[in-house]
Amino acid sequence: MSNRGGKTYRPWEPQRYRQEAHSPAAKLPEGDLVFFLIDTVSRLDLRRFYAPYEDETRGAPPFDPAMMVCLLLYAYCVGVFSSRKIALACERNLAFMAIVGQDRPDFRTISDFRKLHLEAFIDVFVAVGRLAGEAGLVKLGNVSTDGTKIHGNASRHKAMSYGYMKQEVERLRENIEVLVTQAYQQDEAEEAALGSRRGDELPAELARREDRLATIEAAMRRLEARAKAEADTERQRRAEAEAERQRTGQKRRGKVPKPVEDAPADNAQVRDHRVATRSSRSWRLASLVPRGFSSSAGLTSSV
Repeated sequence: MSNRGGKTYRPWEPQRYRQEAHSPAAKLPEGDLVFFLIDTVSRLDLRRFYAPYEDETRGAPPFDPAMMVCLLLYAYCVGVFSSRKIALACERNLAFMAIVGQDRPDFRTISDFRKLHLEAFIDVFVAVGRLAGEAGLVKLGNVSTDGTKIHGNASRHKAMSYGYMKQEVERLRENIEVLVTQAYQQDEAEEAALGSRRGDELPAELARREDRLATIEAAMRRLEARAKAEADTERQRRAEAEAERQRTGQKRRGKVPKPVEDAPADNAQVRDHRVATRSSRSWRLASLVPRGFSSSAGLTSSV
C-alpha cells in the first residue's frame, strides 16, 4: 500500500509494472504518449486530489489519485470519454493497462472520481497541456498544445508576451472543458440507458462457459432443424413442379437449380431472446471500442 499524508491508498507502481514479465508496457513503443503522462503525473502537485480522502477511515483503501488522474488524462487525450469505455480499455488496451496494472477501477469508481475532482482535473489537464507545449509536443494525443507555434514565436521574439501566453492558456482551457463536458454527457447518457451495468456483459445464460456451450448447441440444433424443414419443403415443391412438366410436356426454363442442401446458411440467425444476434445490444462489443485510436491507443489485447 502507498501512503500519502497518513492515508493509505492502493499501490500505484507504473515503473514496476514495466519490469514485470509479459508487461503490457513492454509491448508499447518507448515514445508512447502514456509514458510521457506517467512520468509527468509523478511530478505534479496533486494535493487537491488527495485532500478529500485524508480523514476518511471507512472502507477499503481507495485507488491512488495519481493513478486516476493519469488514467483520465490519457483517456481524454486519445478520445475515450465514457467511464464505461475507460473501464473496458483498462482490461483490454495495452496503454491503459500500463497505467493501472492488475488493480483496475470499475466504471463507477472512474465516474465518481471525475465528478468529485472536476475543477481540479481541468486545472491539472491545462497544466499538463502547457508543459507538453513547452516541451515541444504539438499534440497530447488528440489535444492540440500548439507546441510548435509556441517555440516558433519564442525563437523569433526571444520571449513571448504575457498577454499571448494568457490567450494560449485560455484557448487550451476552453478545449479541455469541451472534452470534460463531452465525457460528462456520455456518462449521463449511458447511465440513463444502462444503470448499474457496464453494457458489454453477456446475458446471464451465456456468461458461464457450460451454459454458453449448451445454449449455442441448442441454437445450432434449431437452425439445423429449420434448414432441414425448409429443404424438405423445397424438394417437395420441385418434385411437384417436375411432375407438372411431365404431365403437360413443358420444358424447364432457365438453368437447372442447384441441389437442395439441408445445412443452414452461414449467415443464418436464431431469432431467440436467449441467443445474441448481430443487433443485440449486449453482444455489440464493437460499439464499445473507441474510434480514432492510434495503433498504440487502440484496443490491442495481449490475450
